[in-house]
Amino acid sequence: MKQNAIKEQAGRLSRSVREFAGCVAALPEASFLQKIDDWTPRDVTAHLIGWNLHTIKGCRQLREGKLPFYFIDPGDDFSKINARLIREYPSRNREELLARLDASAAELRNFLLAVDPGEWENSFGVGLTHLGEAITIRNSIEALITDYIIHRERIEAWAAGEANAGQRQASLR
Repeated sequence: MKQNAIKEQAGRLSRSVREFAGCVAALPEASFLQKIDDWTPRDVTAHLIGWNLHTIKGCRQLREGKLPFYFIDPGDDFSKINARLIREYPSRNREELLARLDASAAELRNFLLAVDPGEWENSFGVGLTHLGEAITIRNSIEALITDYIIHRERIEAWAAGEANAGQRQASLR
């Protein structure tokens, strides 16, 4: 039963990555490096590459009964870690970053599919809660899926606003 739930989560992870990558790939080239609030789509992509890999490492630490490293002085809403990830993946080449995103997501998906069903919802005695739930492999990956969805929706909304602004400018000419 849990094995099916793990496969379903792996499918949702793959879908959320694919939809995010499709959204970013569809942006005009100049928009990839244009700021949306505090981050560019490039920054968001770098952030997600890093979180795919951090999630694997953190889940491995959790299995050992250790606090995942990203909960140690993360800054407000993980701001310190996110800033480091944006610097760690500095490429401005969209295709390169999307390839790295795909590779890191495949690594995370493979990790998830190899998880023993008995470990998936286990907190391993770490005793840390985040957003009201004990930290587990299941909800660590669920949080990342949600992050993909939120970032995609924000980029899509921003891109739609940019397209509408461009149409208004063209009609003024």
